[in-house]
Amino acid sequence: MRVAILSDLHLGYERFYDDAYKQAREAFEAIANEGADMVIIPGDIFDKRNPKPDVMAQAINLFRDFSHQPWKAKLDKFIPLRGGKVYTDAPIIAIPGTHERVAEGKENPLTLLGLAGLLIDASEATAIIRKGEERVAVFGLGGLSEERVKSELLALGEKPIDGCFNIFMFHQSIYEILPFSDNFIHFDELPIGYDLYVNGHIHNKIEDKVHGKPFLIPGSTVLTQLKEGEQEPKGFYIFDTIAGTWEFKRILSRPFRFFRIQLADATPKDVIEEAESALEGALKEKGEKPIVKLSFSGTIAKGFKNVDLPLHSIYTKYSDKVMLDIDSSKVSDQDTQESIEEIREGKLEGTNIKDLGMEIFSSKLKESGFRADVNPAELFNILSSNKKEKAIKLATELFSDLEENNEGKSGI
Repeated sequence: MRVAILSDLHLGYERFYDDAYKQAREAFEAIANEGADMVIIPGDIFDKRNPKPDVMAQAINLFRDFSHQPWKAKLDKFIPLRGGKVYTDAPIIAIPGTHERVAEGKENPLTLLGLAGLLIDASEATAIIRKGEERVAVFGLGGLSEERVKSELLALGEKPIDGCFNIFMFHQSIYEILPFSDNFIHFDELPIGYDLYVNGHIHNKIEDKVHGKPFLIPGSTVLTQLKEGEQEPKGFYIFDTIAGTWEFKRILSRPFRFFRIQLADATPKDVIEEAESALEGALKEKGEKPIVKLSFSGTIAKGFKNVDLPLHSIYTKYSDKVMLDIDSSKVSDQDTQESIEEIREGKLEGTNIKDLGMEIFSSKLKESGFRADVNPAELFNILSSNKKEKAIKLATELFSDLEENNEGKSGI
């Protein structure tokens, strides 16, 4: 069979609301044109666990049209491990992702689509699809907290079905792909014996091996995170269960470009030139109004502060041409850098760090017009205390006394 694999539609995603729906529909239409026999969706059809009625309407429209096609493959058998039911034989199989996860025993928005007969909710269940003599069994495990997924797999103890091409579909972070936490599941902790492993959750496409078998992540159909790795085209996979081959199919999607711009003693004029060079390059590409992220790092010239960066003028000039996001959090000015280095190297001519902080604090109080009858040193000590409860108590007492004094002076 030809199995279409798409994921992470994120319907209702607010920043790119129209793109989420438009590109999901584009994917569904492309899958129909490819002549896929069945479809699997490993999570995050919705962006939120409680989608608004308009977003639910989008999903219903998409899946109603899609599920009513003249499918040659049909549901042959449904094996729930925890009491799930199925109300369609259309070969559209999905699981809830982390964005749809709700408290145990509660209904999530994907469940509602299943109850309406628009898809098969295969979370903690196996759906067997038949076309002629061929059978494909899909076991689904919906998105879980990282702490629960390993114990849940052991508790379920699900095994591949004899006489079927077996697919294990889930929605989790994978340590080999995102090595940030020991809680993330490892490849070798996934159940053995499946012919294909399919995961959602991660928004760029990935191809690998698990237990010697293909492992595929199709990525999302809409941009959500503005990360450098999301510049690849959006789309879905078509997997041929007989040949054991697969192909990634692109969909029409809004282009995204990510530029890292390294500054070295840059003036505001330099910043504008670097930004315009990147943006003009992005505008040469064909397609819809692009999404562009500029990530600045480095230093600006002596005599300039971060507030002098001409970011607003860049936004203004290109607002009608690109959907622009600028990150300048990694840019530093030389005066600040020199002060930091002096502190690190102890070049403050014997000045105590706490005294320096007190001096700056008192100066800022005066600049802001602070006239309270509170000793700045005492206030500084309260705010810099690492004993939170004591700091709150002393601050409350100080300002209570201040309030009483002010009331007495005003004659209230």
